[in-house]
Amino acid sequence: MQPVGPYRFTEALGVCQVGTAWWAIDGQDRLVTVAMLDGAAATDQPWREAFTNAANAMAHSPDGQRYVNADFAAAKPWVAYPSEEGMGAQRLFQTLGMELHPAEAEADVLIPATGTVADPPQPVSGAPVSGTPTPTSGAPLPWAMHAAVPTHQPVSPQPVPHQQAPQPVVPRQQPPVEAAPISPARPVPSTDAPPADPFADPVRRIQPVSRPARRRGPGVALVAVLVVLVVAVGTGALLWANAGDEDSPSGPDPATSFATAAPAASAAVPGLKPWTQAAPYSAEERALAVAAPSLVFVEASFTGMLRDAKSNAPISPTPVTFKRRCSGFVVNADGMVVTNGQCVRPTDDSARERALYTLGRILIDQKRLTAAGLDGFVRTKLATTRFTGTDPAAPFTSQVSGQFNVARGDLAASPAVPGQVVRVLEPDAGNLAVVKLSQAKLPVVELGPAEGPGPGSVLLLLGYQTTDTAFRGARFTVESKVVQVTGTGDQGSVAVQRVNDDIGIYSHGGIAVDTAGRVVGVVDSDRAADGGANRALVPVSAATTLLGEAGVSNTLSDADRLYRTGLDAWFTGRSGTAVSHLAAVADAEPTNLLAQAYRQSAADREKLAADEPNPSALPAVIFAALGGALVVGLLALLLRRRQR
Repeated sequence: MQPVGPYRFTEALGVCQVGTAWWAIDGQDRLVTVAMLDGAAATDQPWREAFTNAANAMAHSPDGQRYVNADFAAAKPWVAYPSEEGMGAQRLFQTLGMELHPAEAEADVLIPATGTVADPPQPVSGAPVSGTPTPTSGAPLPWAMHAAVPTHQPVSPQPVPHQQAPQPVVPRQQPPVEAAPISPARPVPSTDAPPADPFADPVRRIQPVSRPARRRGPGVALVAVLVVLVVAVGTGALLWANAGDEDSPSGPDPATSFATAAPAASAAVPGLKPWTQAAPYSAEERALAVAAPSLVFVEASFTGMLRDAKSNAPISPTPVTFKRRCSGFVVNADGMVVTNGQCVRPTDDSARERALYTLGRILIDQKRLTAAGLDGFVRTKLATTRFTGTDPAAPFTSQVSGQFNVARGDLAASPAVPGQVVRVLEPDAGNLAVVKLSQAKLPVVELGPAEGPGPGSVLLLLGYQTTDTAFRGARFTVESKVVQVTGTGDQGSVAVQRVNDDIGIYSHGGIAVDTAGRVVGVVDSDRAADGGANRALVPVSAATTLLGEAGVSNTLSDADRLYRTGLDAWFTGRSGTAVSHLAAVADAEPTNLLAQAYRQSAADREKLAADEPNPSALPAVIFAALGGALVVGLLALLLRRRQR
């Protein structure tokens, strides 16, 4: 059968209107069931999304079923399930409302995908109909673009705007079948007596020929020899199989195959380890692996003098410095980064407020202000002060830097990379900024479509966060979280999506990605939320507008494309290809430590396969000897019989 990914199909388990369930085996001859979306459904985007959502919903529900591999971006999306855990492929189609039938019963009609689990659909006629998956109600569902609702959850059907109701369908009629005429030459059989046999003949035309009795001596001997040989061969094969099972090592375990993933020669570690934050070999792990190398920890430092607004006299004898920290992502390999606008270039009011809080904390340390009076001190001074440079007519100064993978606060030297703010969108126009870092050959993440994810969409958030309580020198790493879009709202002139959870206070400027690892929103603070939690997603269209104004293109480099093909090879079990591609990426993009990690894992997996011991030659010798004995025995019996 035609192989798909690391699997070879053996026979069809069943078919339905939108796909086929197969029996298949993997590279280690382990049996799996594979659900494949094919036909018109494979090119219908609502059906592709419903197929992806159903697989992920099953994998994450308490009574669901995990899959061991999948490729939702393939021309014919497929999902593989371990056979020892049940008919996962059949259950996936049942979750989609499909019932499997034998191969000859396959229908040629595509029914519209709704993204929900319903009763088995009735056949329809006409051209395939595409539709938008119906939003569902209930708790946030696991990883998918639009989550499918399992059968045990209630479904809140919502009307799809501007969608014409399906027309009643007339079943396809078959032409009437005429009864065969009864030939007058053959009378109609009577129900009273059995029909006469026209071929019956009282005279037996063929007479048996008597043969002399056969001598049984040589035949009995031949049978005895064959029995002995069969028993000997079977015993030898059984012993060989058992010995091979004891000596051969097991293949790599996906859950532990990254034990030596990070190269020992590298002092740095990836900012995010996808295999620890998602199910191994899942679509979620691959999306994290694609997007995580482009994440940037951004730190901006601002220095100036707080002055009385009327007299310009300093209210503090020394300059005040405060810092802001956020996340960002690389959009061009030449060092172009998109991040939060207020983080790298705050408005005058925002900068003055932060400077006053910094001065207030200094006064608390000097015992000149109480902690309880800090907010009152800032409110009192906010309207009567200015934050300027050392010259009252000059603006305050700023510095910006970026770090990759694991970052440290207050780091002025390498590996911190200095940057410069290129362009900023105002808070009411998107609150985004473009920063040019003084380092090239950086891994790039791809921007998704301009239209944002709709309500109910399930996405992955990525951004920097720390668990350290001390601000200075805190250690920051990339974190991820599965979230669901709960609604939309306006922040200034921009319509943002709101999600139900966030990563932390330093995640603004981070990204929300889809199953392909593409950016579908930029994380920002939600002004409507208490405390301004980072639960708003600025649409990709705002980032595209900013990049256009700055003259920056979001383009994948050759190394970025090679990285994605290397990941495809790793996730489909082609270790040799993964090693060569990811090694080239690691050389071309030194900051992409995930390329090094996955390359090392692929090399370890390839080494395990190469080190598997060859079977012993002893069984072959035994079988050859037994075969020779069989031939000799047969020849001896034939000669003996001919002599008689």
